[in-house]
Amino acid sequence: MGERSGISFVPEGNVVFAKSDNPNSPAVSGVNDSTKANGFLAGPNPLGASQPVGACGQSTSIGVFGFGTADNSTGVHGNTAFGKGTGVWGNSTDGTAVLGTCNGAGLAGRFEGNVHVTGKIDAPQSTITCFDVAIASADCAEEFDLTCSGSGEPGTVMCLDDDGAVRPSTSPYDRKVAGVISGAGDYKPGIVLDRQNGRSDRAPLALVGKVYCKVDANYAPIEIGDLLTTSATAGHAMKALDSTKAFGAVIGKALRPMEGGQGLIPVLIALQ
Repeated sequence: MGERSGISFVPEGNVVFAKSDNPNSPAVSGVNDSTKANGFLAGPNPLGASQPVGACGQSTSIGVFGFGTADNSTGVHGNTAFGKGTGVWGNSTDGTAVLGTCNGAGLAGRFEGNVHVTGKIDAPQSTITCFDVAIASADCAEEFDLTCSGSGEPGTVMCLDDDGAVRPSTSPYDRKVAGVISGAGDYKPGIVLDRQNGRSDRAPLALVGKVYCKVDANYAPIEIGDLLTTSATAGHAMKALDSTKAFGAVIGKALRPMEGGQGLIPVLIALQ
């Protein structure tokens, strides 16, 4: 006679507890091969009786929790054996359907494959808070090799060298200007292209968006909306006074004035 199994409701502790010492056997397994019944159910089925589920958990705090205790282990794993199925599905009315957080140097999320974002297609046209993708940070950047280590300070204006790497700008109206190193001040890169983790000889250059940029206003006072170009001060931009020289050497537009001296100001990147 096989062992009996069931659910015991106790005032304190776990309602269901299962442990397996066999690496090839799960502690709890729920299978649903019919169109009516649920494989394992702890709480009411949120999808209704017409949509059976393999496993369901409900709680005022955490409905289902998975914890990996070894390197490369998986806390929660979802898989579908059919081409159009969904491995992990999250749904929310007003909150967050799927949330990933990282408390260390790892990643909050990673996708190995294509990602399709549709946005909220049934949102009213007047709803301005609905986006396909909303990124809180300020700019889109791309990593470039540095000609020398230590030259990648955020806010520095960078120019291309003969090998395609970048170095701090040193000449006025330099048409080799490539951008500004992202990450200075309150603005951080929202998207970084061509990132190569573990390399200290590369830096992200802001290509689109807002970035804090080193400027030297001793050449001319800078006003909001002024076009900025490279200057003779290493890694600093200045107001573009000569439009004929500025063509092809413009970094962007100043978003804050500076009467004189050197410092960081926000700039709207617009390489031209």
